Amino acid sequence: MTEINFWAQNVDLPQLDQLAVQEWIVEVARSFNKHVGRLTYIFCNDEYILETNRKYLQHDYYTDIITFDYSNRHRISGDMVISLDTVASNAEQLGVPYRNELMRVIIHGVLHLCGIGDKLPGEREVMEMHENNALALWSQLQANRE
Repeated sequence: MTEINFWAQNVDLPQLDQLAVQEWIVEVARSFNKHVGRLTYIFCNDEYILETNRKYLQHDYYTDIITFDYSNRHRISGDMVISLDTVASNAEQLGVPYRNELMRVIIHGVLHLCGIGDKLPGEREVMEMHENNALALWSQLQANRE
């Protein structure tokens, strides 16, 4: 059973068409032969994600997303903590709209749960390709809704 929750910690919850985002996530997971179980998105500020990074990963730096993976073979499940502060600063640095960067980060966590890495040599390019494919699908799904 698919269950996707959206929570906010120290920030306002971003305005999202949650049903559309859920349908998109399910489609992206399906493209990797995965089913979606329980996913929780926690949108937060930089201080909260830094505290989370220190507490659970022993990393002392800011990041846009931390993904906690509880998946099994064919069902993805996990918690994703997203710093809206870092999303905004990344969007500004990259010269892209905030909304586009937010959607990229939302699907980035799902891609990790589907088994796509981004730390080893060559993985970042593969991740970016899958992000771009997923964002193209998002645009297509949005166009079909209109």
